[in-house]
Amino acid sequence: MINLVQNEMTKLIGKRRFIIISVIIIVLLSMFSYAQAKQSESTKERLGTVDWRTELQQEIVDMQNRLSSAGQWREQIQIQIKQSQYYLDHDINPAEPGAPSFIRGFVQNSAELFLPLLIMIIAVDLVSSERSMGTIKLLLTRPVSRFNILLSKYIALVLSVSLVIFLFGLFSYLISAMMFGNQGWSAPVLTGFSSQGGELDISGVRLVSQWQYIIQQFGLAWFIALVVGTLSFMLSILMRSSAAGMGTMFACLISGAILSNMVSSWESAKYLFMVNLGLMDYVSGSAPPIEGMTLGFSLAVLAAWMIGSLLVSFTVFMRKDIY
Repeated sequence: MINLVQNEMTKLIGKRRFIIISVIIIVLLSMFSYAQAKQSESTKERLGTVDWRTELQQEIVDMQNRLSSAGQWREQIQIQIKQSQYYLDHDINPAEPGAPSFIRGFVQNSAELFLPLLIMIIAVDLVSSERSMGTIKLLLTRPVSRFNILLSKYIALVLSVSLVIFLFGLFSYLISAMMFGNQGWSAPVLTGFSSQGGELDISGVRLVSQWQYIIQQFGLAWFIALVVGTLSFMLSILMRSSAAGMGTMFACLISGAILSNMVSSWESAKYLFMVNLGLMDYVSGSAPPIEGMTLGFSLAVLAAWMIGSLLVSFTVFMRKDIY
């Protein structure tokens, strides 16, 4: 098994996928960190101060002014206002200057779409590309069971997901530390906000260090990436064309981003995997897409989709004729 996994990792690295992914992460991180720096300068010019309290008060006023025309976003903005006011009342800066705050924001905004897309690049043709090139037939002639062959590919996928998350964290730290400095790891962060019926529930709010909060975020990001990778892995087995598999998964991820903002009255949609990818929203205290959804519920739904995908993948691969 070790030799099989090593062989799969060698093939993945040989395709230079990780180099491409690393370049994408570095380019986007550079763009976003530069945009963040310019936004800070613009805020300073507009308010005439760098005091975070003044900035947060202005953000609250801006959000209150948007309420009358917010439409379907009204509930979310109201919760954001109450959260910001809670930070202000407890004299805690929600955006402590430094690399950790940038990393925290970037991970939160990347976990639902950007990171899954990177994982999809790796997972969606693990099997289909070998079928289209005919190399899978050569692999099946070896004295190894189909189960072990597919298991080695999935283990390689898990290792690849972990490597991508590691590279994401490493580059995020290096680039943001150069732009914003390395201070703020022990800064306090409030977590445990929840939304019930459009009201902000602060009964479970607790104070943690920023580094603890970021570790929690990366753990959730890893799980999201693994779920998307597993689903892409299944499509790689079901579809002969890598392009078809990639298009299908891309459509699912995009539709999930749209559905999350439109399905509040469609209760059955909470069982769709793409609606449950916003795990970061539970940590930050944002309103769930559908009333009643919780972090535990979304984790269970995603785990069920992942297990189901694995069962389908192994069943089809072990019984299907390879041609």
